[in-house]
Amino acid sequence: MRLSRTACIGQALSFLLLLVILAVAAPRTAAADEASDDPWPDLQTAIFADRQIADGSSFMHLEAPARAADAAVVPLEIKFDPAQMPGLTVKTITLVIDKNPAPVAAVFHLAAVMPDPSIGTRIRVNEYTNIHAVAEMTDGKLYMAKVFVKAAGGCSAPAVKTPAEAVAHLGEMKLKLPPDATAGQARRAQLMIRHPNFSGMQMDQVTRYYIPAKFIEAIDITYDGKPLMSVEGNISLSENPFIEFSLKPDQAGEMSVTARDSDGAVFKKAWPVPASS
Repeated sequence: MRLSRTACIGQALSFLLLLVILAVAAPRTAAADEASDDPWPDLQTAIFADRQIADGSSFMHLEAPARAADAAVVPLEIKFDPAQMPGLTVKTITLVIDKNPAPVAAVFHLAAVMPDPSIGTRIRVNEYTNIHAVAEMTDGKLYMAKVFVKAAGGCSAPAVKTPAEAVAHLGEMKLKLPPDATAGQARRAQLMIRHPNFSGMQMDQVTRYYIPAKFIEAIDITYDGKPLMSVEGNISLSENPFIEFSLKPDQAGEMSVTARDSDGAVFKKAWPVPASS
């Protein structure tokens, strides 16, 4: 049966209308999908409850490679500009890798004597993700900065050393200070702890079994017996955890570090620190 001219026009108009509806709806659906794929709103509520977090980008920002060369060892620095934050003192920094299996990579608790709250570290990134740093000030207010990093597979990437090789140097520590420092100015100290920081997602390349999680979960740093910084760690910190921080020793003293891993092993070391000249 042949359709009338009116029916044919009606069908054509209906088809065109459907195309218009799909064209208009597609961007909204993509945007909605992107929004629904963003874990940050739920993470923010889970970690900080209903506390307000202000934009801190005027005085704090994250530095990380836009595309990481190695997803298992991604350098990251949380930088602050003290000149832009008069009257604010950082108490705690929470580092969140939004799409990692263990999103809270570390929590840094800073002593009031810390001359510069900027922190450097190395992390694992499991997939393309935003990374957030939330700084809590001594007045209780929260400020946030973020960066997007393209990397994948960092949490399951094979460890550099086998479990047996890792045990041989487990807990060894190194502290690096600049050779020269001016009195009254801060130094950047670099601490490295030899530890595989097994994520529980890595496979032993010999046995083909998954290696149980075993990671540094606490680091306490003191100077002359007084707290300088403590760190709560997790599997999202890279193998051989690395922390860069500031200190300003106006007189010679001793820096002491105590680290504890998830199996209860405790590692300690102390270094003499000369005064700035």
